[in-house]
Amino acid sequence: MEIEIYADVVCPWCYIGKRRLEQALASYDGEVTVRYRPFQLDPTPATAPQPLLDALAAKFGGRERAEQMADQVTRVAAGVGLTLNFDRAVSANTFDAHRLVRFADSHGRAGELVEALYRAHFTDGVDVGSTSALVTLATSVGLDDTEVRDHLASDAGRREVAADLATAHQLGVSSVPTFVLAGKYGVTGAQEPETLLAALTEVAQRESTP
Repeated sequence: MEIEIYADVVCPWCYIGKRRLEQALASYDGEVTVRYRPFQLDPTPATAPQPLLDALAAKFGGRERAEQMADQVTRVAAGVGLTLNFDRAVSANTFDAHRLVRFADSHGRAGELVEALYRAHFTDGVDVGSTSALVTLATSVGLDDTEVRDHLASDAGRREVAADLATAHQLGVSSVPTFVLAGKYGVTGAQEPETLLAALTEVAQRESTP
């Protein structure tokens, strides 16, 4: 079964959803292929890195509200073994990160790169909109430094990522993570592992029925 994950690497619930899916797959007997599809929470070009809490405060009505939201999702993330440091994180446009994930997928390294991007953004406070940071992260998962630099410096992948973003819109994806199972069954949100496992099992049964 193919599982497509529409997500953004600066979305904390997508990070949690990825980990919960991994927990579900640990108990699933079937064979799966995971594909990472792009989604942008904020497609606005970033002129300079901005502390994430400042960006959230401007978007959601003040610093207190932003900190409450951050505290809530931090506690949930801790429950699946993830460390979120909102006080270190910086906002970033993720279009190039999505281009790089597509490049990594062609080299069998997409899952490793996505994990590295989440950790860099939420735990280490890395600007994942920075070309130099993206190169460092890509090489850390085994991709070639020169190939990565050449890819990011070119227009390679731009059309494809834009097309994937348009597809997400056409499919009605408005919140992430959204998991598309077997190309036609959608599960939205960072669902608990048990819920995801039940969905996987049900879809596998439906797909195996003549």
